[in-house]
Amino acid sequence: MKNTRLSVVAIALSTLVAGHALAADLTVGKTREQVRAELALAQRNGDLIANGESGLRFNQLYPQQYAQPVVVSKSRSQVQGELEEARDGGTLIADGQSGATARELAPQRYVAQRKTREEVRAEVREALRNGSLHPVGNDYPVN
Repeated sequence: MKNTRLSVVAIALSTLVAGHALAADLTVGKTREQVRAELALAQRNGDLIANGESGLRFNQLYPQQYAQPVVVSKSRSQVQGELEEARDGGTLIADGQSGATARELAPQRYVAQRKTREEVRAEVREALRNGSLHPVGNDYPVN
């Protein structure tokens, strides 16, 4: 009987202490109006938990009742361009185990800045004009 009474007193004291600790944290929190505004937004968006058993939110259970996020899709050529850019820049994952990129594994293969096709063509035209490069045959465009 004595041990039971001691246990009840210990539980009551620990609950009281924990309650005060939680209350102290809440005094620094949000104002009543901020909480109400967040609740109203969560209700509009369906971000509240629908039931405790599944843990799903209303917008997950009833997606047709809530606005869906806009998905921006890319064209095939855009995705291929991004892939080529990542491959050229060495930012693709090269080693699946470490997650290292190609640039990290072999930095000597990647130049800091690449020239565009037009920049290279301009350099070739200039080299042809100043004589440091001689065309082979007559079919090289000089313009």
